[in-house]
Amino acid sequence: MVKLGRNDSCWCGSGRKYKACHMAMDEKIHRYELEGHIVPPGNILKTEKQIQGIRESSVINMAVLDAVGEMIGPGVSTQQIDDVVTEVTARMGGIAAPLNYEGFPKSVCTSINEVVCHGIPSKDVILKDGDIINVDVSTLYKGYYSDSSRMYCIGQVSGEKRKLVEVTKECMELGLSMVKPWNFLGDMAQAVNDHARKNGYSVVVDIGGHGIGLEFHEEPFVSYVTSAGTEMLMVPGMVFTIEPMVNMGTSEIYVDDNDGWTVYTADGKPSAQWEITVAVTKDGYEVLTW
Repeated sequence: MVKLGRNDSCWCGSGRKYKACHMAMDEKIHRYELEGHIVPPGNILKTEKQIQGIRESSVINMAVLDAVGEMIGPGVSTQQIDDVVTEVTARMGGIAAPLNYEGFPKSVCTSINEVVCHGIPSKDVILKDGDIINVDVSTLYKGYYSDSSRMYCIGQVSGEKRKLVEVTKECMELGLSMVKPWNFLGDMAQAVNDHARKNGYSVVVDIGGHGIGLEFHEEPFVSYVTSAGTEMLMVPGMVFTIEPMVNMGTSEIYVDDNDGWTVYTADGKPSAQWEITVAVTKDGYEVLTW
């Protein structure tokens, strides 16, 4: 970020002088940096105009997930889910961000049972009674990205699987409760990991959340297994996903050698994930996408 004078226009585009807008916040961030903490680079902090753009993208993203919720059930193929995502996103003027992203072949990720994430929709994969599935939707609209995922229980799901889905959502919500300026991403991670472990589960280490907004994936990488007081400082204007992947058994995972995308639990036990996009505000947080 270019160093500004006190009377220069603020970098956020508010039109106010820097000294009356973001100067005090930037000086506080610098003090944390001098103390040895990881602080966000200025280029990932979003202006109010940019956050509004993410909100508008989020409207489409959430409408797509609502539409999936209305059609999903036993006998539905994951390709049919992809078709709904493609149709609703296009009808509302958006672009499905996963399609062709680093070679990903579909518009949405559909991850069933022991699939942790990045499941590829197929006409040959049919949902059946007792499945749990994560549907991960990401949308690009007028240059702004949004991202969220939901779990769906298909038909009569076992109590064991249903508990995993519910506890994973609780993990996400507990993580959210720790989002406030001058906390650390590690504070959120500790809350997530502690709740998962208390219930006998494990949290995936190698895959986490990410910054988002102007790009599909931005800094920082958001871990859910680090300790309170560590990782990047949270400051107003940061936008990132909270999306812990919680496994019923081991946290170990592997990637399908055939497609290079689908991630499975190493022990074949189920995994669950909920994802939201959140902005850090002056006094807490705003959930942008859910």
